[in-house]
Amino acid sequence: MDSELEKRLRAAFRDKLRLLPAELHAARGRPVAAQDPATLLPSSTRVLLKRREVAEVERELQNQRQEFQQQMQRLAQRRQQLARRQEQHRDAVLRFESFLKAAEARRERALRRADEQRAAERAGAARLQRELEQLLQRRERLARRLRSLRPFGDYLRDVLASTGQFQDVPAMLEYLEVLVGVRAALAREAEAGQEMLAQGKAQLEQYRQESSTQLLGTRDELAQLHTRLEAARQDVLQWESCWTHIQSTAMQKDLLLGQIKLAVLNLFQQTTAQLRIPTDRAQEDTKAQLDMVLLCMQGLADICATGTHPQNHRTTRLLQGQE
Repeated sequence: MDSELEKRLRAAFRDKLRLLPAELHAARGRPVAAQDPATLLPSSTRVLLKRREVAEVERELQNQRQEFQQQMQRLAQRRQQLARRQEQHRDAVLRFESFLKAAEARRERALRRADEQRAAERAGAARLQRELEQLLQRRERLARRLRSLRPFGDYLRDVLASTGQFQDVPAMLEYLEVLVGVRAALAREAEAGQEMLAQGKAQLEQYRQESSTQLLGTRDELAQLHTRLEAARQDVLQWESCWTHIQSTAMQKDLLLGQIKLAVLNLFQQTTAQLRIPTDRAQEDTKAQLDMVLLCMQGLADICATGTHPQNHRTTRLLQGQE
C-alpha cells in the first residue's frame, strides 16, 4: 500500500514538473506587451520563484499523501467494520439457522405429540366405548337378575307383614346378614378348632414317634453299654490274672536273684579265703564280687595253662591285690 502511494505521488510530481517548462515557453512566446511582470525578473529571482513553486508542489503532494494515508486508514477502518459486520451477519445467519432448526424440531415434536395425543384419544375413545358396552351388558344382567329376584322381594314383604317384628325389609335383611355373619364366624372358629385339633394330633403322633425312636436308641445304647461293661469286666479279670502272674514271676525272680547273690557271695568268700586275697569288696556289691571271682578264675586258668610262665607271677600279684 505504501509503495503504491509513493508511485502515485512520484507520477503526480513528474506531471507537475513537465507542466512548468510548457508554461515558461508559453510565457516566452507571448508579446512583450502582454508578458507577465514575473517574466521580466532576473534569473535568480525566477529560480527562487520556481523553488517556491516546487516547495508549494511538495507541500501539496505532502498534503495529498496525508489525505491519501487518511483515506487508506478510513478504508482500513471500513474494511474492519465490514469484516465485523460480516462476522455479525454470519453469526446472525448461524443463529437464524439454529433458530430455524430448533423451530423445525419443535414443530416435529409438536406434530409427534399431536399424533400421539390423537392416538391416545382414539385409544381412550375405544376403551370408553368398550367400557360403555360392558356397562350396558352389566345393566342388562342386573335388570334380568332384578326381574328374577322380584318374587323373593314379594315373599320378604309378605314375611315382614306376617311377622310384624321388623319395620321394613332392609332391617330384616340386616338382621339376617348379622345371623349369617355369626354363623360364618362360628363355622370359621369350628374349622380353626378342627385344624388346631388336627395339628395337635399330628404333633402328638410326631412326639410319640420321636419318643419311641429315642427309647429304641436309648435301649440300643444301654445294650451297648452292658456289652462294654461285660467286656471291661473280662478285661479286668484278665489284667488281674496277668498282674498276679507278674507278681508271682517277680517273686520267683527275686528269690532266684537272692539265691544268685548268695551263691556269688559264697563263691567270693571261698575264693578269697582259698587264695588269701584281701576282701575289700562290700557284701552288697554282687557285680564287683562276681568280677573278682571271674578274675581269680582267669588267673587260676592262666596258672594251670602256663605252669612256670613269667605271667604267673603277675597273675599271682593280681590275685593278691598287689596290682
